[in-house]
This record gives sequence, structure tokens and C-alpha cells, in this order.
Amino acid sequence: MNINDFYKYKDNGSKISMITCYDYWTAQIINKSDIDCILIGDSLAMVSHGFDSTLPATLELMAQHTEAVKRGAPDKFIIADMPFLTFRKSIDSVMDSVQKLMVAGANAIKLEGVRGHEKIIEHIVGSGIPVMGHLGLTPQSFNSLGGFKVQSKTEKEVVKLLEDAKNLEKLGCFSIVLECIPDSVARKVTEELTIPTIGIGAGKECSGQVLVLQDMLGINTGYTPKFVRKFLNGTELITSALNEYNKSVKDGNFPDKGESYGG
Repeated sequence: MNINDFYKYKDNGSKISMITCYDYWTAQIINKSDIDCILIGDSLAMVSHGFDSTLPATLELMAQHTEAVKRGAPDKFIIADMPFLTFRKSIDSVMDSVQKLMVAGANAIKLEGVRGHEKIIEHIVGSGIPVMGHLGLTPQSFNSLGGFKVQSKTEKEVVKLLEDAKNLEKLGCFSIVLECIPDSVARKVTEELTIPTIGIGAGKECSGQVLVLQDMLGINTGYTPKFVRKFLNGTELITSALNEYNKSVKDGNFPDKGESYGG
């Protein structure tokens, strides 16, 4: 998949599949799958490092994970999140951050919101860097949003969301993530844009969907949002394998002769 395919999928009505990925070994698996594209989300701060928000995902951390994912999935289109506040600084500072993520292996960057950094988005796009927008629940702003909860529930909020989405399209974004908004609102936004929307907790009428890999594999033992479907009971399977290994070691059944070097 390349940048032009996002527009083709939208025009053809084909759905886009996107999955988060944070490391080399899972990237290798995804690279062999039919998944369209990978998001190296700042959610890695929570999923991979145990923080309670995405804010601790520094630029250095994002770049390091991007390098690992690129090595594991060289054939996939990779989008990397711009960390907290990195796109709210001077243009020189912003472009240094963008450069680090692109050099690390990203094919595009994603940033949250639009109001207050329109010129930044325009400059990044004008520099030849594909930009994915992100509206609705923007996790980096959870403090001002009052937590992680559904957005755009009032008519005023819906009007604002639609205005922001159209502005992102006008500024040159090639797609927009819509997170935790009513499905009717996501459908309206998707219908009124020429660029694709990628939903997470935004219903099935978006142009595509994204989920956190650990959530959909059922290996996230914490809170599971309503919009997550577990396509595998990974925790149970992995725990069973670990217990089987433990038993084999203690019973003296592992390693056997075929798993040992003779001499």
C-alpha cells in the first residue's frame, strides 16, 4: 500500500485495515499478513511501557519503536504518531521531530487536532510529508477533555468536528482517524470528505478501522473498551503455553534428547 491507495480505497468503497504495532517481532508477523497499514501509536507508552496515558511517549521513544517496526515490516505503509506537544512548537522544532520519525522509517506522520497548528500542518504537507489527522477523542488532550470518553455528542460539538475535518482535508491531510464518536457522526464526516476516515470506536461507516494489536489479540489484561473485538483469546493461550513449559521443565521432560547436543 502507498499514499495513493488511500484515495483509491475511498473512491472504490474498499475498507482500510490498520493495526498498531510497536516492536520488531510483531511487525514481522504483520508484514506477512493482509493488513493494509501500521500505526506506531503513542499508545505504546501505555501498552508497552505501563504508563497511564500517552503523554510519556517522547520523540526518542517513538523514533526507536519506529525503527524496530520498520525493520520487521519493510513492506507495510507505516504511520508514526507525533508525540505530545511536538507539533505545537516552532516550525524548525516541529520539522526536526518530523525528520526523526521519517528517517526512522515512517511513511507518514499522524497528529492530533487542528485548531492552533494549521500552519504547521500546511508546512509539513508542503514539505512532502504525508499527514494523517486525528479528531474526536484525542488522547493527548485527555486532561482538557475530562478523561477518556465519547466526544461530539451535542449538535455544537458535531458542527465543530465537521469543520475541523474539512479543514484538515483542506490543509492536505490524506486521511483522518476518528476516535470515540457516535457512529452517525462518523458517517456524516465520512460522507462529506473526499479523503478516507479511519475509525476506532466510531462505528462501521468509516472508510477503515484501526485497533490496538494487543487488544484485538486478547493479550491486554487491563480495561477493554466497548469498541474492541477480541479476535483471539491470547492471554489464555499464552498462559497455557507458559504453564506447559513450566511443567515440562519441572517434570524433566524438557529438553529431550532431540533438543540437546550430543557429545
